[in-house]
Amino acid sequence: SCDATQLCNCSSMGLDFIPPGLTGKITALNLAHNRIKHIRSQDLQQAVNLRALLLQSNKISSIDMDSFRSLGKLELLDLSNNSLAHLSPVWFGHLFSLQHLHLQGNSYRDLGESSPFSSLRNLSSLHLGNPWFSTIRQGNFEGIELLDKLWIDGGSLSQYEPGSLKSIKKINHMIINLRNTNVLSAIVRDLLHSVLWLEMRKIAFSIPAEVQLLKVTSSSFAKKITFKETLLTDATVPELLSILEDMPKLVELEMIDCRLLGTGRWKTQIQANQSQTFRVLTIQKLSIEEFYLFTDLQAVEGLLSLLTKVTVENTKVFLVPCSISQHLKSLEYLDLSANLLGDQSLEHSACQGGWPSLQTLNLSQNSLSHLEMTGKSLSHLRNLTLLDISQNNFGEIPDVCEWPKNLKYLNLSSTQIPRLTTCIPPTLEVLDVSANKLREFGLQLPFLKELYLAKNQLKTLPGAAPIPNLVAMSIRRNKLNSFSREEFESFKKMELLDASDNNFICSCEFLSFIHHQARIAQVLVGWPDKYICDSPLAVRGAQVGAVHLSLMECHRSLMVLLICALVFLVVLVLVVVGYKYHAVWYLRMTWAWLQAKRKPKRAPPKDICYDAFVSYSENDSDWVENVMVRELEQACPPFRLCLHKRDFVPGKWIVDNIIDSIEKSHKTLFVLSEHFVQSEWCKYELDFSHFRLFDENNDAAILVLLEPIQSKAIPKRFCKLRKFMNTKTYLEWPLEEEQQEMFWFNLKVALKS
Repeated sequence: SCDATQLCNCSSMGLDFIPPGLTGKITALNLAHNRIKHIRSQDLQQAVNLRALLLQSNKISSIDMDSFRSLGKLELLDLSNNSLAHLSPVWFGHLFSLQHLHLQGNSYRDLGESSPFSSLRNLSSLHLGNPWFSTIRQGNFEGIELLDKLWIDGGSLSQYEPGSLKSIKKINHMIINLRNTNVLSAIVRDLLHSVLWLEMRKIAFSIPAEVQLLKVTSSSFAKKITFKETLLTDATVPELLSILEDMPKLVELEMIDCRLLGTGRWKTQIQANQSQTFRVLTIQKLSIEEFYLFTDLQAVEGLLSLLTKVTVENTKVFLVPCSISQHLKSLEYLDLSANLLGDQSLEHSACQGGWPSLQTLNLSQNSLSHLEMTGKSLSHLRNLTLLDISQNNFGEIPDVCEWPKNLKYLNLSSTQIPRLTTCIPPTLEVLDVSANKLREFGLQLPFLKELYLAKNQLKTLPGAAPIPNLVAMSIRRNKLNSFSREEFESFKKMELLDASDNNFICSCEFLSFIHHQARIAQVLVGWPDKYICDSPLAVRGAQVGAVHLSLMECHRSLMVLLICALVFLVVLVLVVVGYKYHAVWYLRMTWAWLQAKRKPKRAPPKDICYDAFVSYSENDSDWVENVMVRELEQACPPFRLCLHKRDFVPGKWIVDNIIDSIEKSHKTLFVLSEHFVQSEWCKYELDFSHFRLFDENNDAAILVLLEPIQSKAIPKRFCKLRKFMNTKTYLEWPLEEEQQEMFWFNLKVALKS
C-alpha cells in the first residue's frame, strides 16, 4: 500500500488493528475508515520517521499511554470521529513536532482537569468538540501560545470558565460552533485581543437581547468576522451592525449560508458611527424567504461609502436600489453572480452616479438577455476594466454597442452567442467567448493579448492580422483538422496555443511543424511526444527518428466510434441469443444449485416442522388457501402445511426461505395448472424448488393437477418434471363433489406415506 515516497494508504480495508511490520521508512500512514478499536504501545514503535498519521473514522476507544512515544517527527495526527471518552496528556507528551491535531467527533465531554496539549509547543491547528462536549475549564489550553486555527464544535457547550482561552496569545482563525449565546459572549471576551478572524457557526440571533450579549465584541481587535449558518431577524440586524461598526480594526464581514427572517424594515434606525476600517463585505447564499418584499435598505446607506469590495452571490438579488449604488463611492470590486438581475433592473442598479470607482464587475449567472442594453447600462463606468457576464442568455447580438471606455477584460462564455459582431468593444486585451456556438472569428481587436475560444465549432484558426498582439489563445475542443506553418507564424507574438481535443489529421509535415514550433512557443495539440516523423529537424535537442502512425493514432475518434458500435452489436447478439435459449434462467439455476449443494440433503428428523411445502401459482391461491389448506389443516389429525405467504421469514432471502422450507418438510406438494405453467414457471423461487427436489432423486414430491394439463405444455428445460409426469402417478382434482372425498382420502394417504 506504499508508494515511492513511502506514503502508505491502508484506508477502508476493514482492518481491526494497526497492521504489523511498520518500518522507519514510512513517512505517512493512512488508516482512516477501518474498524480499529485499540492502539497498542508496540503498534507504531518502529515508525520513527512518520510525519502524518490518519486514524479518523475508526472505532478507537482506548490508546496505550506510550503508543505515540516514538513519533517525535509527527506533524499531523487525525483522531477525529472515533470513540475516545477522554483525552490524556500522556498520549501527546512526546509529539514535539506536532503541528496539526484533529480530535473532533469523539465522545469526550470535557478536556480533563488540566491541559492535554501542554507539551505541543509547535501546534498550529487544533480541532476539538463533538455533540456531547459540554465543559471547558481554566488551564485546558495551557502550553499553547500561538495557533493558526482553533476550531471548537460546541453545540452542547454549556459551561465555560472565564479565562480558559486567555493563555493563547494569538489565533489567526477561530471557528466556534455553538448555540449558547452566553457561552459565546464569555469566549469572545477572552479573545478580544488575540483573534484576527472570528467565525461563528450555527447560532441564532432571534431577539435583541441575544445580540446584546455580543456587545463586548465591539472592543475586539479582530479584522474579519464570519457568520455561517446563522439565523438573523429584522429585530437583531440593526443591533448586530451597530456592534460591528464599532469594532476598531474590522476590515471584512462575511455571511455564508445564513437565514434572514424579515424584509429589511428594521424597527430601529441603526445607531452606529461609520467604521473607518471596514472595507470588504461578502454575502453568499443568504436565504430570505420573502425576498421579493425586501426594502431599499435606506437604513444602511450611511455605512457604505468606504466599502471597496462587495460580494452578494446566490442571494436572489433582483435589484440594487440606485441610492445604494450612489453611496458605494469607494467600491472597486462588485460580485452579483448567481442572482436574478435582468436588463431593466441592471439599468436601474447601475444608475448615473452609482459605483463611480468600480473596476471589476461580475454579473455571471443572472437573467440578462440583451447585450446592447447591458453595455449601455454600464457605459458610464469610466473605471471599469473587467466585466464578467458569462452564463447569461444573450443569443444574437447587434452590430453596435456602447461600452465603458476603459474596458479591457470581457467574459462572454456560455451565453448562447452564434456569431460575433463589432458590438464587441475594440479596447479589449482579454476576451473569453468559450462554450458558445461560434463557427468563425474575424473581429478587429488590435490590443487583444488573450483569446479563449474553447468549446465552439471553429474549423480554422482565426486570422492573425486583426489581432496582431495576441500572446495566448485557447481553441481546444473545436473542430480543427489542421493548420499550416504560415497560419501559425502569422501570429508574431504568440507564446501559448492550446488546440487540444480537436480533430487533427495526422501527417508527418504537420507533426514535424508542431514539434519544431515547440522550441519557440508552447503548442498543445493533445498528442504524446512520440508523434515525430522522418525529418532532419532537431527537436528539443535530439535527432528526430522514424515513427509509424497507426490508424488508431491518426483517426482516434473514428476508431473509438467503430469499437463502441462493434461492442454494442456483440452485446445485442448475446442478449438476443441468451433470451431465446433461456441463458439467464440456466445461469440463475446453476448458481442456486451450487448454493444448495453446500447444504445437507435433508434436515435431521428433529428439524422437520411441516408435513408438506406447497408450491402453487398465485392465480390458484383461492383454491389452495380456502379449500385445500382448510381441508388438510382441519383434518384429524391435522396436517402442517408450509405456505410462502404465511410461513416465510420476513426479510430473509427468498432462496434461503425455499431451501429451509423444503428441508423442513416431509413432502413437497405441487399444485399444477395452466396458470402455473404459463405464468409462474419462470419465477425464481418455484424454479429453484423444482431443481433441488428432482436433483435429489427422491419420491417426496406429490403432484396435484388442479385442471387437465399436457406434459408437452411444460417448458423443455424442466425435463425431469416432464419425465416425472410420464412415469409417476399424480392426483387430479375432480369437479364432481361425490369424487372429491376420494381425492382428499388419497391425498392424505400420500402425505402420510
